[in-house]
Amino acid sequence: MSRLYQQYKEKIVPELKNQFKYTSAMQVPRLEKIVINCGVGDTTTNAKAMDYVVYAITNISGQKPVVKKAKKAIAAFKLREGLPIGCMVTLRRKRMYDFMDRLVSVALPRVRDFRGTPTKGFDGRGNYTLGLKEQIVFPEIVLEKLDKVRGMDITFVTSARTDEEGRALLTQLGMPFRK
Repeated sequence: MSRLYQQYKEKIVPELKNQFKYTSAMQVPRLEKIVINCGVGDTTTNAKAMDYVVYAITNISGQKPVVKKAKKAIAAFKLREGLPIGCMVTLRRKRMYDFMDRLVSVALPRVRDFRGTPTKGFDGRGNYTLGLKEQIVFPEIVLEKLDKVRGMDITFVTSARTDEEGRALLTQLGMPFRK
């Protein structure tokens, strides 16, 4: 069992239950999944670029990502239908909590000039999206095995109904929001 999940069960659920005056522990919002997404725009000129991104996402998440292909051709971007343009991975259960733990305790403190994560990433339903400009903040990544430093989006999908509930849950889980 993950350290963060144990903390959620023992400390976070009772605190959120009191804070939002829930009658049952099942009403307390929980983290359902974490989706890591990385768009690779330069696969039109560099076919090897996708291999580097798949390597990085695999090492960061601990599971192999799904390569996403273009649904339609866009001539202005030199994009053909079926060309790989990004990859994503969905983490659930133990892997999700392990990733969240590594993100807040190891990766985010390594971000240059870090003053907390922005609070604007909520979607109105309690889900939060965080954009990282560099994947090299994760210690699993070896810089020599990458062609260039890329960014990625990390989406935290929660069962919260409002942004306030989602923010309270993620704050309790250790997400360092800006004050």
